[in-house]
Amino acid sequence: MSDSLADPLPPEQPTELGLVFEDADYRLAVVDLLGAVAYGELSAFERLVDDAKLAPTVRDKVEMGAMASLEFGHVARLHDRIRELGTDPFDAMAPFEAPIDLFHAHTAPSDWYEGLVKAYVGDGMAADFYREIAAYLDADTRDLIIASLEDTGQADFAVRHIRQAIEDDPKLSGRLALWGRRLMGEALTQAQRVAAERDALTALLAGGIDRPGLDLAAIGRMFTRITERHNERMAELGLSS
Repeated sequence: MSDSLADPLPPEQPTELGLVFEDADYRLAVVDLLGAVAYGELSAFERLVDDAKLAPTVRDKVEMGAMASLEFGHVARLHDRIRELGTDPFDAMAPFEAPIDLFHAHTAPSDWYEGLVKAYVGDGMAADFYREIAAYLDADTRDLIIASLEDTGQADFAVRHIRQAIEDDPKLSGRLALWGRRLMGEALTQAQRVAAERDALTALLAGGIDRPGLDLAAIGRMFTRITERHNERMAELGLSS
């Protein structure tokens, strides 16, 4: 996936992290974002494990198990960073449990193929959203978040299996296309809710005296880019968006 999603990057934050994190509001926003990403990665791990149980072959189960292991490794690195910032990682994740769990409750797949589309399309949209926000962070935090959101093999796995499934049963295409559109709506709603309900993240996006932010037009362009990338993923799966 492309990481070059955001508007032109704001001026680089001070290179000395101590200076950056003297701003209490900025520190809180960073902890918030790291907590959201960490809980998202934990959820991705859990769902890959669950989806592996539905996989049709042992080879597929093993591949999905390996991807789940990589997702869990991301959680550990994010936790380490949160601790470095003086916060308990479980406290940092807590505000995001309800909204992320609600998203997954509203988008529970009915079969293995819907699970594959969700892992690729739904998680991809969430990753795009977090990358957009990460563009306004200090370099070290930004790099950690981007690394944590790197594809662990789900993209190739999902594209390969969904395209083959559609070739075997063309009628599957329509159902999965509808499912992908539903995922887009739910994911955008979740992203907007998280951005609006967390004051620290809202303040980060709005900027400050020493930190440029996003105006309404820029926020609109951000969500347009996320939607366009969703359409690209759907096309890669062989589905209409």
